[in-house]
Amino acid sequence: MISTPPPPGLLRRALQKITGAVSGGTSLMLRPSQRNYAAAQINRLTEGWTTVSMSANASVHRSLDPVRARSRQLANDDEYVKKWLSLVVTNVVGPQGYRFQARVYDNPSKPDTRANNAIEAAWARFCKRGVCDVTGNQSFTGLCQSNIRSAARDGEYLVQIIRGADAGNPFGLALQLLDIDRLDTLLNRPAQANMQAIRMGKEVNAFGRVTHYHLKTAHPGDMYAAAGVQQATHVRMPSEDIIHGFVADRPEQLRGMPWAHAAMVALNNLGGYREAAIIASRVGASKMGFFTTPDGSADPLATGTDANGNTITDVDPGTFSTLPTGTSFTPFNPDYPTAMFGDFVKSNLRGVASGLGVSYHSLTSDLEGVSFSSIRSGTLEERDYWTLLQDWFAESFLDRVFDEWIRHALLFGQIKLDNGAPLPLAKPDKFAAHTWQARRWEWVNPLQDIEADVVAITNNLKSPQSVAAKLGMDYEDLLIEIKNAADMRAAMGIQEPISAGQYAAAAGAAASATPAQP
Repeated sequence: MISTPPPPGLLRRALQKITGAVSGGTSLMLRPSQRNYAAAQINRLTEGWTTVSMSANASVHRSLDPVRARSRQLANDDEYVKKWLSLVVTNVVGPQGYRFQARVYDNPSKPDTRANNAIEAAWARFCKRGVCDVTGNQSFTGLCQSNIRSAARDGEYLVQIIRGADAGNPFGLALQLLDIDRLDTLLNRPAQANMQAIRMGKEVNAFGRVTHYHLKTAHPGDMYAAAGVQQATHVRMPSEDIIHGFVADRPEQLRGMPWAHAAMVALNNLGGYREAAIIASRVGASKMGFFTTPDGSADPLATGTDANGNTITDVDPGTFSTLPTGTSFTPFNPDYPTAMFGDFVKSNLRGVASGLGVSYHSLTSDLEGVSFSSIRSGTLEERDYWTLLQDWFAESFLDRVFDEWIRHALLFGQIKLDNGAPLPLAKPDKFAAHTWQARRWEWVNPLQDIEADVVAITNNLKSPQSVAAKLGMDYEDLLIEIKNAADMRAAMGIQEPISAGQYAAAAGAAASATPAQP
């Protein structure tokens, strides 16, 4: 039996009755469902745009190793990445490193100057080359510079804490920098009844807290796949012995990505484009061409052959040759790159600079068309970013090292007062108070900025301590230096310098006391 479908109009009226009954008598129009946000729509223009959201660790696990390898390659070969890494090291750590200041107080208004001096002197001894680094190759400032470079290039840094006699110094504590490749990205296992989960080489408890690190006993790049050669194995180390630092972009993230990941594709493409343009320029400058003879033979023009046996003709600069009868010359003159090459490269580098978090003129050293106001605005914004990284590095590395060091230094009696007595071991919390003063920068317009700070201090809107910190100095040390300078001038009989205001007042008084000339 063959059923005949109802007419379209009858079906439409039936649907309207059904929807009207459901809605209390109101007729509803059936429309295809639409997404609420334009960015969620899927069409021919957005079909390549992902709509799947993975966890932070799943995304990192799939991408970390290839992105890190490419980041290292750019760091080796790309001049802009090399300049950016130097900017990171110079602005976060600086040539002198972080300045350590002990902040031990007997009461809230009375600093323990003797203890502070003793702790700072002991810390300075620990930071020397050959003491803090178990290999003896770097000072503490050098370790900081290496770590921040690794964090930017590789996304992470890895340090092992060496304790006891293996440290090889009187403090019983040393540090060893490890290549982040030792932390195996591919080592994973789910949590089981009597074992914790391992995520990319890090063993975590049910709350995501790292309890152990699974490190390769040798760098994987040092091992060979040849038969009979032992491959790298893993060693399980407690988290108390490892310092692993990275900038987390999302909650629950366990590993870090190279900081340049957002700009790497553009940098690689730009490098290829610039290389092709340079080759085209070399070809254009060569002014090459082709000779055509009636019989196709190049023997009358040949001056030699290349390695493959092809006939070539050498031409000396400033000379003209007579061609055989019937021979013609067709020049090859490529006209690339065009005049738009520079503007195109600059446009791309501005996007790259944004991806790297630095200003365009800092990355490229290009000050063409840069005004004072624009360079000031860009510089101040960039310095805020460096300050954020300084605080992150101090919390993730410096504080961790100092907490270990103060306990060992007290235990081994390495912090001694001016009378030779060691600080008591019974007060570790009191002696652990400290601050880090990171490097600071010269003002863009020194005179106006200094005058603004003086006005702010005069009107109790700023403290001298905060202004000194902005200059990268400790106010207490500054006062000591000023007093020492005054004492040296007095001992040598040198008069105190006068300020500009005192000079103007003295000049005005002298002018008023001079009688007018007739």
